[in-house]
Amino acid sequence: MKKIITISREFGAGGGEIGRKVAQALNYDHYDKELILKAAKESQVDVESLLKWDERVPRDFGFAQSLFDFYNRPLSEKLFDAQQRVIKAIAEKGNCVIVGRNANAILKEYDHALHVFVHADFYWRLNRMKAKMPDATEHKISEQIRAIDKMRRKYCTYYTNTEFGVADYYDISFNTSKLGIDACVEIICNLAKQ
Repeated sequence: MKKIITISREFGAGGGEIGRKVAQALNYDHYDKELILKAAKESQVDVESLLKWDERVPRDFGFAQSLFDFYNRPLSEKLFDAQQRVIKAIAEKGNCVIVGRNANAILKEYDHALHVFVHADFYWRLNRMKAKMPDATEHKISEQIRAIDKMRRKYCTYYTNTEFGVADYYDISFNTSKLGIDACVEIICNLAKQ
């Protein structure tokens, strides 16, 4: 039986690292930012534009725009559609870990999927990111954590009509500041093997 693991995460909580470690331990394919690049290729969008729009809600999206006119839709709309197609194609192959990209909502009706949310206390995330970004000030890192979390919440609501981090949309949630990254990896691997 082929399995799918999706990992949604707060910025700095270690979801990306957990995703890589779980994929490695289970010998599953791992997908993160490369999903965006593949979606860009499919929708014939240049990578620079893609990275600019990654996980952002279009500010100028108005009700007057036709949702049926693909070519006049904002760039991020086109990218989300392409990304959604890529995620579903990957899920069909199975035995994969998909980090971010609202994969939990996109694949909500897929059997054999485990949808995980990773969060942590703010100061734990701040200290973790300080170690990863030694040249940045604590204030700058703190601002970035808040801004990225806010952007992810808006993106999730806008494109999936769900709420980022709300238990109803996940099978299990992990607080890495309490459990640690390795314990989360072990639990997810054990769940995937069931």
